[in-house]
Amino acid sequence: MSASHGTKAVVAAFLANTGIAITKFIAWFFSGSASMLAEAIHSVADAGNQLLLLLGGRLAKKRASEEHPFGYGRERYVWAFIVALVLFSVGGLFSIYEGISKIREPHEIEVPWLPLTVLGIAIVLESFSIRVAIKEANAVRGKASWWSFIRKAKSPELPVILLEDLAALLGLVFAFAAVGLSVLTGNPLFDAIGTLMIGALLIAVAIVLAIEMKSLLIGEGATREDHAKIQRILNASPGVESLIHMKTLYLGPDELMIAAKVAFPPQSDIEHVASTINDLESMLRTEVPHARVIYIEPDLVVDRPDIAPSTDHIVIQSGN
Repeated sequence: MSASHGTKAVVAAFLANTGIAITKFIAWFFSGSASMLAEAIHSVADAGNQLLLLLGGRLAKKRASEEHPFGYGRERYVWAFIVALVLFSVGGLFSIYEGISKIREPHEIEVPWLPLTVLGIAIVLESFSIRVAIKEANAVRGKASWWSFIRKAKSPELPVILLEDLAALLGLVFAFAAVGLSVLTGNPLFDAIGTLMIGALLIAVAIVLAIEMKSLLIGEGATREDHAKIQRILNASPGVESLIHMKTLYLGPDELMIAAKVAFPPQSDIEHVASTINDLESMLRTEVPHARVIYIEPDLVVDRPDIAPSTDHIVIQSGN
């Protein structure tokens, strides 16, 4: 998935969260609602996170250098991981702290219609934001389930935005219910409980994001589908005997590296080997467009302890 697919969703989420944060702070100032303050901080964290994602996308476009010969594609993973940390600390932990404080020192909600009105408007705006993210994701996820898309997507922006928007929408519902119950019963404890629920939700989402971004930072291989395509192309070429082994690695969301050792017939001359490798590279880039860096090493299938004469030794390297 190219970065352009996620940029529209990131910008839409940033604009929505910035506007929502301002109105939430106004509502908190006049009402004193702990849930409203937690939601305001949540929106500030989300807006900041969207800026971090845009920064990561910009830095990832830097040209490869002598120090970083494979480029800066993983910048997007680094900043997406930082997003998870911000969501955990600024959003989740603060909400937990605020909820505990309000349990110890309850504060009755003033001007109750204001936070309820703001939360209602925020739910509508957040629904628009998540609708944009879903539309962007549908353009690239194919037949994969939502959970599979979030787990296996190599571009971090859309999974991050989808989870953030889902958490934001659920958080708003929690806050609306908490404030509503506090107003109806006159008991501010519901407001504090709503704040704790928002904090727990944000921490859960942050943990999921951190786990997925950590996996991408460590390095993931091609998906099962792409791996099968690569293996088929390398084995089907009439110029080679068989694929000995291969490994794949995503250098960035849109850049896959393929390293393969291929067995050539013993009588092959250097011209045949070079021409076949060039043809294989061309076919691989056609079938798997994000295969940008390809290394194919020619070899012979002989009686060596590190190479078996059958295809049973082929290493399958795929993503999570």
